[in-house]
Amino acid sequence: MLLALVVIGLVRYMGIARNNEAAQKANRLADAAEEAGYPRPNISVIEGALGTDGGLVCEDPASALKSALWKINVSNGAAFVGQRPVIGDRKALRAEAKILEIYCPDKLDRIEDRLDDLKTDDTVRR
Repeated sequence: MLLALVVIGLVRYMGIARNNEAAQKANRLADAAEEAGYPRPNISVIEGALGTDGGLVCEDPASALKSALWKINVSNGAAFVGQRPVIGDRKALRAEAKILEIYCPDKLDRIEDRLDDLKTDDTVRR
């Protein structure tokens, strides 16, 4: 009986510690968004999407598919043949780098050189 209580206590403690870590990282990311001039995102949404390990964002961020999808998002918003690349906003493009910096800093260097190669400017009115 005592062993069962210890196991339950440990499981609950680890869950609370994991939730606290997710909340701390989500708050750091929300603070970074505010510093960049964007509205503060919902912390619970960030926690659910990124958890403690960055979720899909940190899962091989330098892969060819993720790089292509990421570059597609920096376009004029049209579909199919009307889609064209645009000069992306510097702060918006740094958002993924900020996520990697907070959630998986060991993978940040994989995309830093790709960010530096893109033509960016201050294109979003804040």
